[in-house]
Amino acid sequence: MTTDTAREPEAGREPRGWFREHSELGICAVLVVLGLLVLTDALRIPTDFAQRGPVGPKAVPVLVGSLLLVVAVLLARDVLRGGRGEAETGEDVDLSAPADWRTVLLLCGAFLANAALIGVVGFPISGAILFWGAAYALGSRAYVRDPLIAAGLSVLTFAVFNNLLGVPLPGGPLMEVF
Repeated sequence: MTTDTAREPEAGREPRGWFREHSELGICAVLVVLGLLVLTDALRIPTDFAQRGPVGPKAVPVLVGSLLLVVAVLLARDVLRGGRGEAETGEDVDLSAPADWRTVLLLCGAFLANAALIGVVGFPISGAILFWGAAYALGSRAYVRDPLIAAGLSVLTFAVFNNLLGVPLPGGPLMEVF
């Protein structure tokens, strides 16, 4: 019988430092910062313009900020009591395979093209380029079907946001059509 109170490492595991054993506390810190940021911004919202009922414009941000702080405290308590997140097993991902940088760069290119073109040609056209570029980057090679679906999806998205939800998107040359 030994009097050493230090924990013995589990079979197959190397001993790790305190911070590595409690690395989830970093997530707790991020949650605390986000919660405080949301609460600070929420408390600065002016209420003189929009108080139409019992729930004002501060209610949801204060609730979200408070819940972020509660989750941070509960997670910190769990981590300090020895709880650990389960390591991801990567069930559908071959972790030994290299990253597919071509796909990532093509998706970034489609997104950046959308960002650069949206003010010039409007959302319906730039959105169609984004949707078609994403389909192409992810492996679809239906050269007739994909642009048609992308154009239809882009016009539908524009119509829903612009006409139904009241969120104005740049229409570009198609502004008079809708």
